[in-house]
Amino acid sequence: MSYGTADSLHSLRPVTLDDVRGARKMLMGVARVTAMEGSRHLTQLVGSPVHFKCENLQRTGSFKLRGAYVRIAGLLPEERAAGVVAASAGNHAQGVALASALLGVRSTVFMPKGAPLPKISATREYGAEVRLHGQVVDETLAAAQEYAEQTGAVFIHPFDHPDIIAGQGTVGLEILEQCPEVRTIVLGIGGGGLAAGVAIAVKSIRPDVRIVGVQAAGAAAYPPSLAAGRPVSIENPVTMADGMKVGRPGDVPFEIIGELVDEVRTVSEDELSAALLLSLERAKLVVEPAGASPIAALLSDPGAFEGPVVAVLSGGNVDPVLLQRVLRHGMSAQGRYLAVRLRLTDRPGALATLLGALSVVDANVLDVSHVRTDPRLGLTEAEVELHLETKGPEHCAEVGQALRDAGYTVID
Repeated sequence: MSYGTADSLHSLRPVTLDDVRGARKMLMGVARVTAMEGSRHLTQLVGSPVHFKCENLQRTGSFKLRGAYVRIAGLLPEERAAGVVAASAGNHAQGVALASALLGVRSTVFMPKGAPLPKISATREYGAEVRLHGQVVDETLAAAQEYAEQTGAVFIHPFDHPDIIAGQGTVGLEILEQCPEVRTIVLGIGGGGLAAGVAIAVKSIRPDVRIVGVQAAGAAAYPPSLAAGRPVSIENPVTMADGMKVGRPGDVPFEIIGELVDEVRTVSEDELSAALLLSLERAKLVVEPAGASPIAALLSDPGAFEGPVVAVLSGGNVDPVLLQRVLRHGMSAQGRYLAVRLRLTDRPGALATLLGALSVVDANVLDVSHVRTDPRLGLTEAEVELHLETKGPEHCAEVGQALRDAGYTVID
């Protein structure tokens, strides 16, 4: 099915601007009009104004409430009576749970076994019955669809339904009102519901605005799908950004994105880590890796985006354990964290001498692991692993050189 061009939106698309506007009326008093915050750091980097659309501050911590509420509110009375079922790594789960509670509908939510505990707990607290199944969202989706067939519950797809897309598109309407001079919108893509909805809303009113989608490189199903002209599956998507860990684009959003989204970029795990670190340090915003993907794209290629730019921070539901790992990874990627393993002669005062050498180059020791007994070591040798806080790549190189100059054998 072809959906035509931006000029023929109303006659050929399954989702229209009127649908998005209707969804906005439905969401009044339910979803927040989230803040638009400027980023001085990225503005300087890009060379034109950069703003954050803070959907991480939305109710349930992400944009997902918008689409879930519109979809469930549109059900017939007999469908509501049968209850709803959904599948999600976390954000859609919470959106469905809260929307169902607000509308008085019973909800069951399937989540991957590896879903972050805070997302599981929050989904239960909103009133949903949570069932853990599968390792990736696609497996969880299949289980939820089977449950729907067996019980008669209405399946609420996380992205592949016109009502979901219309609800997510309300983000685009808010962007145009809050930043009418916008030239580029950058947003993450998982299954594609948010990107499709925003594209319809924005391109219907401002076809000149460039829309750039961003995917994690290890879970990027859209580039090969767009090249093939149809949704294709990728095997074993791998990324820390669980909100983007989708192995196949949705049929409905794929067609819209193929017509209206100007470009889909990919970012690495290192770039996602650095983006999350920047959002915390410079913007004072807690953002999950999927939500930080637009920042990662701006950091990786700042000259590619015409401003003013709006980066949609789609969610802030980050597992604290993951956050700790990601921050350390981000610091390492920026040369601000260094792990080094070396050998030294095992004699009294040797470790104190090593730490003294590090203090001379102003490296802050975070952790020390000292191994004296190992078949790999000589009789008078010991192995030390150090975790250091450093000041950047040049400082890392300075630390390594100082250790070698002091006569230490640096292994790794």
